[in-house]
This record gives sequence, C-alpha cells and structure tokens, in this order.
Amino acid sequence: MKKVLVTGGTGLVGKALEAIIKKERPTDEEWYFAGSKDADLTNLAATQALFAKEKPTHVIHLAAMVGGLFHNMNNNLDFLRNNLLINDNVLQTAHEQGCTKVISCLSTCIFPDKTTYPIDETMVHNGPPHPSNYGYSYAKRLIDIQNHAYNDKYGRLYTSVIPCNIFGPHDNYKPEVSHVIPGMINRMHKLITEQADTPESEKVFTVFGSGKPLRQFIYSLDLAELMIWVLRSYDSVEPIVLSVDEAQEVTIFEVAQAIATAFEFKGKLVCDTSKADGQYKKTASNAKLRSLLPEYTFTDFETAIKTSVEWYRSNYEQARK
Repeated sequence: MKKVLVTGGTGLVGKALEAIIKKERPTDEEWYFAGSKDADLTNLAATQALFAKEKPTHVIHLAAMVGGLFHNMNNNLDFLRNNLLINDNVLQTAHEQGCTKVISCLSTCIFPDKTTYPIDETMVHNGPPHPSNYGYSYAKRLIDIQNHAYNDKYGRLYTSVIPCNIFGPHDNYKPEVSHVIPGMINRMHKLITEQADTPESEKVFTVFGSGKPLRQFIYSLDLAELMIWVLRSYDSVEPIVLSVDEAQEVTIFEVAQAIATAFEFKGKLVCDTSKADGQYKKTASNAKLRSLLPEYTFTDFETAIKTSVEWYRSNYEQARK
C-alpha cells in the first residue's frame, strides 16, 4: 500500500489532485493532503513531526512560497530563504524516513532569461534566471541539484516536474500575490459587481502591460492527472516538463478575452503599458512528455477558463482573495 503525502495539499494543485483521487478511488493508495495548518515546513522539527505522523512512502512536494510578478520583484530574499528551508526540510526528512519516491514541483520561470526556445529539461541550469524572480528561481533549481545528490549518494528516486503556468478552481486570487489568470478573474468580477449599473459599453477592463507576452497555461486538473502518472510510472531522477503543446501558447490579451467571454463581459479591454510585462515568452517543449504519453489530451483553454470562472463565482465567499 502506497501512502502519499502531498505538501501544499490545500492549494491549487493539491485540490486538483484531491479531486482526481476522489474520482479514481484507488485501492492501493492512501493519500493525505497537508496544508499550512498541519506543519510549518520552514521548521525542521515541524516537518519531521508531520512525516512521523503520516509515515508516507511517497511524497508530492507542492509547498512553496509563491507569488506573481510584482510580489516576486519586491521580495526576492524572502522567496529564496523560505523556499530553501522548505525544500531542504522536506527532502532530508523524506530521506531520513525512507520514502521511496519524492516528486517536487518546479516552474518554467526557473529557466535562464537569455536562452533559445523552446526550453526543455536539459536547459534549467544554462544561465541566470530572469532578474525579477531570481530568489524563487534559484531555490527551485536547487531541488533538481538535491535530487541528483540524493540519487548519487543514496540511490533515492527523488525527481521533479516543471509545469507551465497553472490555473483552475481553488486558485489564489489575492491581488498582491496572484498570478495572471486568477488576478484577472478577481479584477473582472470586482469591476462587474461594482459597476452593475454602468452601461456595458462604458465598462473598461484594464490588462496590465502590453498584453503581448506569450504564455502556455495548463489547467490544474490536467496537471493533477499528469502528476499522478509521474508518481506511478515515471522513474527517472531527471526533471520532466508538464506543459501543453507549443501550439497552445496564448497572449496575455487573449487570456483577457477568454475571461471576458466567460464572464459575458461586453465592455472594452485596454492595455496599461506603464505596467511591467515580465518575460516576453518562455515557451516550453513537452517533447519528453509526448514521447512517453503521446495520446494525452489537454482540456481546451476556453473551456478550462469558463470552468475556472464558474468555480470562482460559485465559491466567491470561500475563495482566497
């Protein structure tokens, strides 16, 4: 019997994993979704106590200090220190308690700023990351280094996945920390609510930046299915990119259009070019994933946006905002 501990289990990806597992109801796996109330993972003793209590054989490590572009730009030291502590505590405790497998979640933003596209798993350490989020990026890159070190010294199968931008139900909509899609969903909902009496044609929604940067977005339920596949079937210490195909890349303005459609917003969309764009693109290749799982079908972007907006509207009171 596998005992799977999910750190950061109450967040966006944790909730998606929980939804898939509830649907699957595997008989040979027991899952525990740990949130910040279960343990402060920056504290070694608290981490050890959680592992001692749950006795996992497998770990999906999602817990991290995370935030959007502007939150990262202002807090690089905190992102570096807190994530270094969390990752070291989780990996070392997993090793000490004899965990068979640990899968850690990285991010495409850890790749070098100056690089060729598409980026793939072999390029993680090829140069400095974008200066806006170097603290988070270096802390996450070091998970890959640690995985190899545990493998070299102890033969541990500790690996990592690198998803593109994730969105879906249970996202974090707090303006100061949210990523682009939940941030836009929150702001558009607010605009529609506060301007209920304004004629549709006079409503204006502002897209931060030029709207031109390109991004790949993966629906959280799709990512959860792929992470469960990694848990059960991917047995390499080398990282694997979990991303939609390159052809599914969209501009930030197209994201705003999809959200507007989901909200049935008939007003104007304008771009505020005084706001930073961040990286223009960070196109990732999923060739490795496709070679191992050629038939996987990703949820259509507009459909996933619609579901995400509907979830937010239905769960507005409980949503993290």
